[in-house]
Amino acid sequence: MAPMNCPAPVEVTYRNMRFLITHNPTSATLNRFVEELKKHGVTTMVRVCEATYDTALVEKEGIQVLDWPFDDGSSPSNQIVDDWLSLVNIQFREEPGCCIAVHCAAGLGRTPFIRQRRRGAFNSKQLSYLEKYHSKMRLCFKDRRGHRNNCCIQ
Repeated sequence: MAPMNCPAPVEVTYRNMRFLITHNPTSATLNRFVEELKKHGVTTMVRVCEATYDTALVEKEGIQVLDWPFDDGSSPSNQIVDDWLSLVNIQFREEPGCCIAVHCAAGLGRTPFIRQRRRGAFNSKQLSYLEKYHSKMRLCFKDRRGHRNNCCIQ
């Protein structure tokens, strides 16, 4: 079986929200990629780069694939941001503790959630976008006992 390309997938967790940031698989690494998704309990995968592989194998394992491409090194459109916030809000409310995977071509330019854990994850245009971004939504969740957790502003 072909080895997976570096950098290795990184899981980011905040309260009951789990995200797996990874690279774009190739046809040769797709089986191992799917095993990695399953290992992390991924239920939904967001692909933000152009399609380079058939998602049938991923979907066959019960993992929903969403294609929300945008140009490498740029910021997502308002529609993609709105779709992302809606996905996160619904997914973690309905399935607390599940994992959402996000990948672009290299797991750097368009999945910039983890600069401190993966060098090069942000470029200057993306940093400027984040500095100017104003929150549109608060994500609030209940813990396993039904108590409301503090909000995470997205």
